[in-house]
Amino acid sequence: MEGNGVRHAPGALTEEQAARMLAGMNEVIRAGEEMRRLRTEMIKLFAGFGWTQDKIARITEMSQPAVSKQMTRFAADDALPRLGLALEQPDTAWLQGRLWALAEEVAEALDAARCARFVGALARGRRHFTPETTDELRRLLEADLRLGAAELPAAFRAAYDEISRGLDTGPRPAAAGSDPDSARAPAPAPAAASVRRTVARQLQRDRLRGDS
Repeated sequence: MEGNGVRHAPGALTEEQAARMLAGMNEVIRAGEEMRRLRTEMIKLFAGFGWTQDKIARITEMSQPAVSKQMTRFAADDALPRLGLALEQPDTAWLQGRLWALAEEVAEALDAARCARFVGALARGRRHFTPETTDELRRLLEADLRLGAAELPAAFRAAYDEISRGLDTGPRPAAAGSDPDSARAPAPAPAAASVRRTVARQLQRDRLRGDS
């Protein structure tokens, strides 16, 4: 008889065993839900760019009716989020995205990079950005950049120094994009933090690879 009054037949799973067994599954489920929410936010962003539903469907690999269904959920009087695409933006989510991109590049370039496990956990949704995890990733990257200085491009260190200076100044509000042709339209709201992080991550990786 267990302390909670539940009798277990010989060989039955304990509650603790079941919890451990399901923990990994729950992580995958949560990550999937987070990705679906992020995709919805990205669709809102693309709509704010003025892209057609057909174009959004092609990029997201969704059907046009599915994209249309998503977009009908956006209130007609809501200002769609807009996003400036300059790499140098000071808000925390944007800087976290840039830091993530740099860590990915370092992890790919260095054997046994200290940041590699952290990068993998971010990609699988097992780690999330908080002030504490951001500091942890910075420490790992700092060590990798120092020990791998002879192997890594100087641009990696320059990017890290710029990102770190931004993070050290403290949280800054995210900026919305501007639309000079829509003076009477509702002011666009800044894109969600997850979207800003995602876009900054891609732009930073493109910059480090010389693709932009």
